[in-house]
Amino acid sequence: MRTALILTVAIASLAACNRAPEKAEPTPSEIVAEKAPASDAVAVTPAVLTAVDLRRVCKAGLAAIHGQEVAAIEITGIEGQIVNAQWRAPVDGGVMKAQCRAADGMVVWKPLDLPDPASVRWMNEAGDPVVLYAIRGDEIAITQTLPDGTTQTATEVVRAEEEVR
Repeated sequence: MRTALILTVAIASLAACNRAPEKAEPTPSEIVAEKAPASDAVAVTPAVLTAVDLRRVCKAGLAAIHGQEVAAIEITGIEGQIVNAQWRAPVDGGVMKAQCRAADGMVVWKPLDLPDPASVRWMNEAGDPVVLYAIRGDEIAITQTLPDGTTQTATEVVRAEEEVR
């Protein structure tokens, strides 16, 4: 009897070892990337942007994300691949500040100077919108995919010569 019990436990243990590992749920970025159209006609999205294009993409991205005009977004500095920006808050006239980074066709931003320090984080977690960009000459196309799967697209004109400083 004892041998049968040990044999049964051993077989159950070995059977558990053969199971395929559970696959993690895809992140919002992976879901959007799977659905991205592949075409030779798609605009340029270099893996690493030049400083000028980084400023242009962040300006267009922050404008689209926050419902602002591109001209309202002021780039206050650049640190490596991170752009610092600010704009007038539409409700109270205060100043909103954020950081932005962009590469591989994706824009990620972080609000700054918020009362709750936990809210000052990069917006790239599950439940955050996924923001993609495509450069088409002077135009930057920004597509936001919200957690519910809906998308919003805006095309902003940001000329390279305006961003050279």
